[in-house]
Amino acid sequence: MAEQLIKAGYGVTVYNRSKDKETALTEMGALIAETPKNLISQTAVIVLMVSDDAAIEQIFNGPDGLFSEEISGKVIINMSTVSPAISKEMATLCKGKGAQYLDAPVSGSVKQAETGQLVIMVGGDETAFEQVKPILEKMGKMAVRLGDTGAGNVAKLAINSLLALYTQGLAETVIFANQQGIETEDLLNLINNGAIANIFTKIKGDAIVADNYKPAFALKHIVKDLNLAKAIGLDSPLAKTALNTFESASAKYGEEDLIAVIKQVKDR
Repeated sequence: MAEQLIKAGYGVTVYNRSKDKETALTEMGALIAETPKNLISQTAVIVLMVSDDAAIEQIFNGPDGLFSEEISGKVIINMSTVSPAISKEMATLCKGKGAQYLDAPVSGSVKQAETGQLVIMVGGDETAFEQVKPILEKMGKMAVRLGDTGAGNVAKLAINSLLALYTQGLAETVIFANQQGIETEDLLNLINNGAIANIFTKIKGDAIVADNYKPAFALKHIVKDLNLAKAIGLDSPLAKTALNTFESASAKYGEEDLIAVIKQVKDR
């Protein structure tokens, strides 16, 4: 995502908690900030992408966090998949300090980030959204404001809930077909040329065939997202089943890709 902005000619300064991940960006011309405080002092628009609410809390309120520096006039775009509650909390605090906050999580994985094809869903002030929309459109193929603060987070949790249901459904379908003597490759060839063909099935189907569970989206994160969705009211039969399955899988397969749930389903 940072690469897309650099390629588009933006001056980019990077702070990453894992310092080894900064190297490729510095080679492309990015500057480095040692702390979030240093970062926000050097730029007018700050983009965040981290794993969970706890990380957001640390980046804003921790030692040398964003709130330890003057932030008046800044726009902070939180593209993480986090709770609507943390967004509302941080938006209120930002407003009190004269800054704008947008929640802007994305739909898409590594390939979409590398090619600037993410779908970005935004909650927050419309004027702030229009101000930074050109930046978002360099990282994604679509940037849509859905409503006030938290709306982007809600939409992302809804999408990731469907992702969990679909992933478990794909796993169960492959296992069922295998049990009846149908080879995985043959089944996937039929699916990928039929009415329910989609990119996700192609990517995750290839992973199943190759027995490759290197994480593009770690299984532990779908557990986090399902629990966040549950916390704001998701209570359907399929969602309950998916949460139970992925939570059971997380202890053993949490660091692997979410399609590793197929191994959990096989073991049931």
